[in-house]
Amino acid sequence: MLESIIIYGIIVGLTYALIALGFSLIYGISGIVNLTHGAFFVIGAYLYGILLGHLSGFIPPTYSYLTPILAMILSSIITGIAGSIFYRITIHQILGDDVSILIASMLSCLIFQKIIYVTMGAMPAFSYSIPPLASGMVTLINVSVPRGQAIAALISFIGFATLSLFISKTKTGRAMKALSQDLEAAMLMGVSTEKLYMLANALSAGLASLGGILYTSTVTFGVTSYMWLIGLSLAFSSVVVGGLGSIKGSLLGGIILGLAQVSAMKTIPRSGELQTSIPFIIIILVLMIRPKGIFGKRVEME
Repeated sequence: MLESIIIYGIIVGLTYALIALGFSLIYGISGIVNLTHGAFFVIGAYLYGILLGHLSGFIPPTYSYLTPILAMILSSIITGIAGSIFYRITIHQILGDDVSILIASMLSCLIFQKIIYVTMGAMPAFSYSIPPLASGMVTLINVSVPRGQAIAALISFIGFATLSLFISKTKTGRAMKALSQDLEAAMLMGVSTEKLYMLANALSAGLASLGGILYTSTVTFGVTSYMWLIGLSLAFSSVVVGGLGSIKGSLLGGIILGLAQVSAMKTIPRSGELQTSIPFIIIILVLMIRPKGIFGKRVEME
């Protein structure tokens, strides 16, 4: 049982960590707690489902495996652009007022929820099917896991590795890191904060979209307009546990949540009723021991 808990916990946790990655990125660079992250989590899943249906008519059956890949990429790009535009129109206007940002981003989630209801219709808004990434099972260290979940974990890991390389190896990434460490010094060195904030929000929304796709296609196999609460709770829980603004903290926090949920599911009777509460229980326990999280720093991005 221990092997099963570890393998499933890491696989689930990697998906949770990816959902949290964009949230942590924004806070690490700008110190902004953008709750609209949950809305982009849902929007990405809806766009993915819609694009799957449209692209399947253009891609020959021989190359049908390309359909979910293209749908995933396009939905993440579209959501990323939408996230950047949303930031420029709304949050950019109230930078420096943390309370207003929290209120505006939370209300925006509710507005996006209603927009989905109006554009998609009542039935899809309450239940829209998302197919699994792949069928069949795969064996990992003597534990059989769904192939789709293994693929989702691999994509999540690649996402973390790619973002880490982008931040450490590119000029733009290093500028983001400098901005996270000292805003005034970065501005004196000629760093364009507005452009970097817009890029960071685009990356954040795109990552939220990708996380929503992986979560709904491996865990729930469907999406509803009010699932932004789930995406937001998973993201917030992971970054608080790992440490706000820390990329490696998001990774560790997501894996801790995944291990906790899988452990509860396999060892506690009727634990399914408690799973939605586990992230909040973990947050309370971690904050009691280490208020800033495991790798918590004020706003420094690692």
